[in-house]
Amino acid sequence: MRAHLMIRAVRAGWLCGLSRPAVTRRWVSSSSGEPEDPGRPQAAPAPLRCFRLPCRSLLHIQGPDSCSLLQGIITNDARLLEEQEREALYAHMLNVQGRTLYDVIVYSLREPSGDLSGVLLECDTEVLDSMTRHLKVYKIRRKVTVNSRADLLLWALLPRDARSAQDLQPCPTTAGRPLVLVEDPRTELMGWRMITGSTENPAELVSDCENGETAQYHQHRYTIGLPEGVRDLPPGEALPLESNLVFMNGISFSKGCYIGQELTARTHHTGVIRKRLLPLRLSAPAENLQAGGALESAGKPAGKLRAGSGQLGLGLIRLAHSNDTLTLQSSTHTSVTAHPSVPDWWPKDGNK
Repeated sequence: MRAHLMIRAVRAGWLCGLSRPAVTRRWVSSSSGEPEDPGRPQAAPAPLRCFRLPCRSLLHIQGPDSCSLLQGIITNDARLLEEQEREALYAHMLNVQGRTLYDVIVYSLREPSGDLSGVLLECDTEVLDSMTRHLKVYKIRRKVTVNSRADLLLWALLPRDARSAQDLQPCPTTAGRPLVLVEDPRTELMGWRMITGSTENPAELVSDCENGETAQYHQHRYTIGLPEGVRDLPPGEALPLESNLVFMNGISFSKGCYIGQELTARTHHTGVIRKRLLPLRLSAPAENLQAGGALESAGKPAGKLRAGSGQLGLGLIRLAHSNDTLTLQSSTHTSVTAHPSVPDWWPKDGNK
């Protein structure tokens, strides 16, 4: 029987230095098919969960003027990538009125010498074609090529226990390395971003990792109040500072000019942010509620619902009502309650 168990363990990869299986094994005897020891402790789940993100796509920007192109159209400082101070940047692309068009994460790609060879640009899949045209409009005469990379897949790695995020670090296996594996630049609560080839299995590239459902990833985002994509940041409507761009390390106030800078900089330096995107706990599934529906507090306007998953969502809420119980009329004309909260990961000092 001991030899039988040893063979099962080798087949599972536990004695070969491979990653832990995604499914808990139950030891079964070869004779009866019943569990041999029901009271035996089960293997602990993997500390990391890996989520495929089909809602996000990748563009490859390549050429000596890649950073120069980005510097004029994103809110963050692209020179940080060129100077090797950052491996990934979060940013928004704005229109001339200073409203968000696209939320992006920019990943640096380097030659063996360490020189920047290009970048990968992550964006919402729904606006992939629109953003490609946007980049080509502002490319002008720069030496840059812009191509979609459907051959690459994007993954999010999240710690199973949020309290252990600071102690964890994804470890590539001996089977190979992902093209990109970096900390999410927005907040440590979002774990890590990974980019692989379309045929690669992430569980074979990173140790102690198991696959999770994409819906769980979005529920995690809404729980901590982090917007992503066109549902949370409607193109041409959302304002970057109301969308907490500063808190997500997505803007530089010391770089040169970029499209939409004037209104954003003026609001930051002279204005007060009276409304922000806040996480909401809803008394009804967000899928049954109308995006943009008005939220009220004691009959007074308090904000608008943006989007959500299940009974979690985001709302653009007046900060004066951030501690109130809000109401929203659903499509069935019944009153739905929404409880906003201020995320713990936000800075404690100030409203900007």
